[in-house]
Amino acid sequence: MHFLGSSLGVYGGFEAPRHSGRSLGPGPMAAKSQPSAPKTKSANGLTNGKAAAQGQWGRAWEVDWFSLASVVFLLLFAPFIVYYFIMACDQYSCSLTAPVVDLATGRARLADIWAKTPPVTTKAAQIYAAWVTLQVLLYMLLPDFCHKFLPGYVGGVQEGAVTPAGAVNKYEINGLQAWLLTHLLWFANAHLFSWFSPTIIFDNWIPLLWCANILGYTVSTFAMVKGYLFPTDARECKFTGNFFYNYMMGVEFNPRIGKWFDFKLFFNGRPGIVAWTLINLSFAAKQQELYGHVTNSMVLVNVLQAIYVLDFFWNETWYLKTIDICHDHFGWYLGWGDCVWLPYLYTLQGLYLVYHPVQLPTSYALGVLLLGLLGYYIFRVTNHQKDLFRRTDGRCLIWGRKPKAIECSYTSADGQKHHSKLLVSGFWGVARHFNYTGDLMGSLAYCLACGGGHLLPYFYIIFMAILLTHRCLRDEHRCANKYGRDWERYTAAVPYRLLPGIF
Repeated sequence: MHFLGSSLGVYGGFEAPRHSGRSLGPGPMAAKSQPSAPKTKSANGLTNGKAAAQGQWGRAWEVDWFSLASVVFLLLFAPFIVYYFIMACDQYSCSLTAPVVDLATGRARLADIWAKTPPVTTKAAQIYAAWVTLQVLLYMLLPDFCHKFLPGYVGGVQEGAVTPAGAVNKYEINGLQAWLLTHLLWFANAHLFSWFSPTIIFDNWIPLLWCANILGYTVSTFAMVKGYLFPTDARECKFTGNFFYNYMMGVEFNPRIGKWFDFKLFFNGRPGIVAWTLINLSFAAKQQELYGHVTNSMVLVNVLQAIYVLDFFWNETWYLKTIDICHDHFGWYLGWGDCVWLPYLYTLQGLYLVYHPVQLPTSYALGVLLLGLLGYYIFRVTNHQKDLFRRTDGRCLIWGRKPKAIECSYTSADGQKHHSKLLVSGFWGVARHFNYTGDLMGSLAYCLACGGGHLLPYFYIIFMAILLTHRCLRDEHRCANKYGRDWERYTAAVPYRLLPGIF
């Protein structure tokens, strides 16, 4: 999830905030972008001559060798990476080196490891089908009521950004409601009804992995077929002529079924992110069952990650203006990534603590808590400053002063010249992506809560550092092309990307 960062302190234009990390990760974005007005292409690569209303949008038109190699690598190895981490916990107590050593020394064969891996079961299939069905029903059939009584929360029917075809899609924002109702059912079961054990997710963790993979590949394949045969809007499809790139990065920009079921919004937020906190609760329940108590490290992981998840759903309307919605197509990168990569690798800390119940010294635990809360504060306030600046056209106060901005201009695909402002006050004057810095601080706190016994729980901070650094470079490349010399003025005013004085 992770997550909800915004890419740049930009007001105006087509720069949108960037959700910093819930999806699969740094995709192969080195493909060549069309420098001129993007034209809608058919499956055979021919243009129909009609330019999109926006400037550069969506993924690339052409694929270079590096992008293709990245695509093939991720398609082949990302599922294996997920399996390896989960298998290492199940069979080797979360050691990442022990399986390699066993294979290298002949103490184990791949066939032996695979034979010990639980297969998909009827019970797991029933659990997963019930879970996805519940989330679809909560998404489609229950209009949001939280916005009627929660001050400051924006839910219900909301409009997204203008699409490349000039449309404005409407969305039913009810993710917070779905999260609350789902967890209400969970706690009601745990304390009143006892329909199922609170450890049900952990007890079926690997069989559920196969179910999640089935859904991820099914929805990704369906989305690609849909883009070719019956797209929601053919003007918003892109075809590179390369099957692997089309499958990975997606063909269709905003695939929908009917008026309201939006693939991006549903799979980005549900079922993976709603499940995130339930998975952690199930891990905590298993720790209680095995050891008779829940460690402070498990409490820290549950609390800090729950804050992040709740932040996502509280700001779900804001998410409609992020690059995930405004720029990315829907393919395997999002479909499989949100079904498998997110729920299985973003919850490694809780899983690790089931096998290694770390009890932290009080002073250390408080330090981790403060680091996580400070990271969240920076992350949230940085995004709030930019949103406030955009909403008020700069007529506001940031840190008690009138904000400063770099005036800039750009030309859109239709030849029209537009004016924009690049915020250089508040946290946006500290670094160009300081919201990512806060995100990384929170990510580090999750990992530090697990102590220093194993590398496995630290995969998350390593992954997020690579992901967000890549996004910094990618976003800035796009903005440099868009704003030209104005972008040079901006980088001179705010010289650092993430860490003042360092990077």
